Amino acid sequence: MPKINASTVAEHRVRQREALIRAAIDILVNEGAAAVSPAAVGARVGLARSSVYQYFDSSVALLATIVEEAFRRSNEALADAMADAADAVERVEAFFRESLRLGAEGAHRPAAALMNADLHAACKERMMELHREQVAPFRAAVREIGVPDPALTADLIAGMLHTALSAVDQGAPLDNVTERALELVRRCLFTTD
Repeated sequence: MPKINASTVAEHRVRQREALIRAAIDILVNEGAAAVSPAAVGARVGLARSSVYQYFDSSVALLATIVEEAFRRSNEALADAMADAADAVERVEAFFRESLRLGAEGAHRPAAALMNADLHAACKERMMELHREQVAPFRAAVREIGVPDPALTADLIAGMLHTALSAVDQGAPLDNVTERALELVRRCLFTTD
């Protein structure tokens, strides 16, 4: 009989599932999507492949779960960061600031690795759907500010965010990148034609 490392079986199963997801993310980020398999994930946490199948029935299920979990966690953090903003400008800044903080923690790495992977079409479509949900509050705030061509402005600001994330990934200090990028974002939001 397997050893239960929690006060209840249900809690044990939750912990095991979380450990499997963390292992799958680690494999994905470091070795690529093709390396994510029930056997590899099980080996990483010390479970037999057959035990992993109690939680995930395939590599596709593991990858789909990574997609859902990565976006869920980021979306919760972004929503929390934007919740206390007094106005649309503060919401844009909070989204930008929190996105960079999450990026510095590596939260974007699973999604980035998955975007470059040869995934099932439904999984890629779900990623795009989750990404649209993630940026919807940011895009709404840009629209609310009343800038000319809000969709294009939001896309251009998102481009700055991707560049800022890249700078942080390459070792630039998070605080410096954040402040300089926000200075540029403010110029975009308050410069009129």
